[in-house]
Amino acid sequence: MQGSGVSGVLDDWTPTHRAVEMEDLPALRDLLDAGADVHEERDGLTLLHRAIDMELDAHALTGEPLHVDMTAYLLARGADPRRRGEGGNGVSARHMAVSSGHWLATCLIDEWIRTHPDTTD
Repeated sequence: MQGSGVSGVLDDWTPTHRAVEMEDLPALRDLLDAGADVHEERDGLTLLHRAIDMELDAHALTGEPLHVDMTAYLLARGADPRRRGEGGNGVSARHMAVSSGHWLATCLIDEWIRTHPDTTD
C-alpha cells in the first residue's frame, strides 16, 4: 500500500535526500555528479544534517558501530558544516553533531573547519 512503511514516507522526498536516508552512496554520487545541490534542504535539514541524523539512527537501531561514511562524502563534495538549516534560521550541521552526541562526525567536521577557514567574516 502506498504511503505506508519507509518507502511510502520517502516517496515525496527528493532523490538526494532519499539516497542519504537509504545510505546509498553510489546513488548520491550520481545525483551530485549530475548537478544536484549539495546544500539542498528538505524539512529544514540539509543533506549533511540528514546524514548525521541517519548515521545516529542506524547506530541506535542496529547496535552497529557509529560511522561517518555519508558525512565524510558530503564534506568531500563541498557541504559546509557551518551552514544553518531551515533557510539559515536553524542550527548548523556541526551543532547538530555535537548536541546529538555524534562524536565521529564532530571530529571530522572540526577538522574540516580547521582546514577551511570561514572567509565571510
